[in-house]
Amino acid sequence: MKFEELLHIVGSEPVFDTGLLLAGNVDPDGVRKQLSLWTKAGKLYQLRRGVYALAPPYQQSKPHPFVLANHLARGTYVSCQSALAYYGLIPEYVPSVTSVTTSRTGCWETPLGRFEYRHIKQELFYGYRSEAFAMGQTAMVAGPEKALLDLVYLQPGGDAPEYLRELRLQNLEQLDMDILHRQAERVQSPKLVRAARHITELVLAESEAYETL
Repeated sequence: MKFEELLHIVGSEPVFDTGLLLAGNVDPDGVRKQLSLWTKAGKLYQLRRGVYALAPPYQQSKPHPFVLANHLARGTYVSCQSALAYYGLIPEYVPSVTSVTTSRTGCWETPLGRFEYRHIKQELFYGYRSEAFAMGQTAMVAGPEKALLDLVYLQPGGDAPEYLRELRLQNLEQLDMDILHRQAERVQSPKLVRAARHITELVLAESEAYETL
């Protein structure tokens, strides 16, 4: 396989699997050898075994970190601080992308960033949606309410008012409190219910402070 053929097959895909190249009458060992050579030559990024992305200037679109996160581990969605920062609910820059999964906890260090995967129970795997990014890219991301509840669930003491204040939550008008409480009560978790109550108090306090200005 020539590199021009690879570019034709991959097209505008921001990230691709080896399996995409193995359809038809091809030599699998030869394809894998070429991928290794192109990676060493700086034409490709190997993100994990069997997962690649084109390197500049060959990529037609820069892969969004959330798209990469979904692709590196199937059956996951971006959540916690990563999603909260995306929605502008926390002020801090988040250096890695955190996703949740019903599979094993893991972490991938790649040329395009660091990707963490946190385990949650199957009954907590809800509250996510497809978000659209540039060049037709999409990724599964927790809604703002679920991203906050996932963080609370995974963080020891995450339901404490002190911890919630330390997050320095902002733009709280984005939160739908009805959704927050329904999602917290869905699995009958006392921790999540307490957190939802404390978050409601924070929202009310912020609203009252704004009205007094």
